[in-house]
Amino acid sequence: MEELTTQLLVYLKGVWKYRWIAVIAAWTVAITGWLIVYKLPDDYQASARIYVDTQNVLKPLMAGMTVSPDLQQQVSIMSRTLISRPNVERVVRMVDLDIKAKDVKDHERLIKDLMDKIKLGAAGRDNLFTIHYNSQNPKLAKDVVQSLLTIFVEGGLGDKKQDSSSAIRFIDEQIQSYEEKLIAGENNLKAFKQKNIGIMPQQGSDYYSQLSQAMEDLNKTRLALREAEQARDAIKRQITGDEPVLLVDQGDPVSSIVNVELDSRIGGLEKNLDMLRLNFTELHPDIVATKRLIAQLEERKLEESKLTRYSADPGKNYSPMLQQLNVALAEAEADVASMMARVEEYTARYDRLKSLSNAVPQVEAELTQLNRDYQVNKANYEKLLERRESAKISGELGLQTDLMSFRIIDPPTVSERPVGPDRAKFFSIIFLGALLAGIGAAFVVSQIRPTFHSQISLREVSGKPILGSIPMIWTDQQKVKRRKRLYAFGFSLLSLLGLYGVLMIKMV
Repeated sequence: MEELTTQLLVYLKGVWKYRWIAVIAAWTVAITGWLIVYKLPDDYQASARIYVDTQNVLKPLMAGMTVSPDLQQQVSIMSRTLISRPNVERVVRMVDLDIKAKDVKDHERLIKDLMDKIKLGAAGRDNLFTIHYNSQNPKLAKDVVQSLLTIFVEGGLGDKKQDSSSAIRFIDEQIQSYEEKLIAGENNLKAFKQKNIGIMPQQGSDYYSQLSQAMEDLNKTRLALREAEQARDAIKRQITGDEPVLLVDQGDPVSSIVNVELDSRIGGLEKNLDMLRLNFTELHPDIVATKRLIAQLEERKLEESKLTRYSADPGKNYSPMLQQLNVALAEAEADVASMMARVEEYTARYDRLKSLSNAVPQVEAELTQLNRDYQVNKANYEKLLERRESAKISGELGLQTDLMSFRIIDPPTVSERPVGPDRAKFFSIIFLGALLAGIGAAFVVSQIRPTFHSQISLREVSGKPILGSIPMIWTDQQKVKRRKRLYAFGFSLLSLLGLYGVLMIKMV
């Protein structure tokens, strides 16, 4: 620590020895720097404040019917892209700065300078923005801020009609595309149904449910047939041994032949046929089967009439009980015939469905795929129609009302006094720099032309013992001269300080 203090004292003595060099260097640096700062051109600042109002009373009222843009995000994007190259180039043209550009390099330098100097910031609350620009020309600064303000407002308003028209045009193109898809899907469905008309699935049921239903109907009909056959056999057993008497007229026509049993059966079948004709056409399987059975009974009646021996007792077979049994037997035979026709029809249906066990599922799968594609296209088509109407309303809403309004809080103004350069700060920095430069210059000279200020340093450098030292004895004349030099040194420093004070007062 003692050695460091000693070395520091040596340095201070060296600087003090060349103090006039320090004064000259300080004055030179100070005067030069202050002149440069004083001659710097004045810088004027133009500024403006604008508020973007994104609250609109129609926005909550039209919620769900229109598509409202994210205004906050739009404002944020506008604020971030305001100082973009296209906007700055537009500002250059608006304030006629492009006339000063001689070539491409000057134009690029001008744009870069504007982009660096233009400042856009928030003013302490949402959607309140400030625009600043500094220039040596106050009129130019105001014009630049006014141009930026115009671009900011125009960018917020935008061409709403063009945006709405573009959106509706795009939706119309999509609607037309989906209309073509729907027409193609409908044609495909129609052609598919025509091609597979015999094996199309019924409404609300698939192939396996149809097959199961056919099997169930067949089993029920078979059961009903067995019940009808057993009822018929029971009646036959009751009239076993009684031979019906056939009364035959001498004429040949079948209608003239009288056979009570067969006539009752034919009568029952004809009644059943009349009932079936009320519900079905002549091509229905039950009607066809009943007509066939009637024809068979008439042929049987004709054949039995040829083999019949005329009875001597005409009332032999006309017992009331026997007649009732014959009538019941005829009805039972009609029921059996009807059930047999039903069994045949349901058996044919079941066999036909079973033979289509491979084709029908494939047809159902293809039909399901076609319906699914058609429903998807239809759903998208209906959504596009809704979106088109919503886009139209949104466009009209944007054109007729201002969803986003701009309020200029402070119009572009230029400060009366220049805001730059900050000469007071520069003067202070130069003053401190001059003092340090003076001290540094004296220190450098003391190192170039070193002197010994103590016996210790001389002994260390020479390596020889020091026997003694002779002190300096100042005369009165030398003391006066030395004192004057000290006063001159202090006056030079005070003068430098006073000049700095005058400059600072002038800057206030």
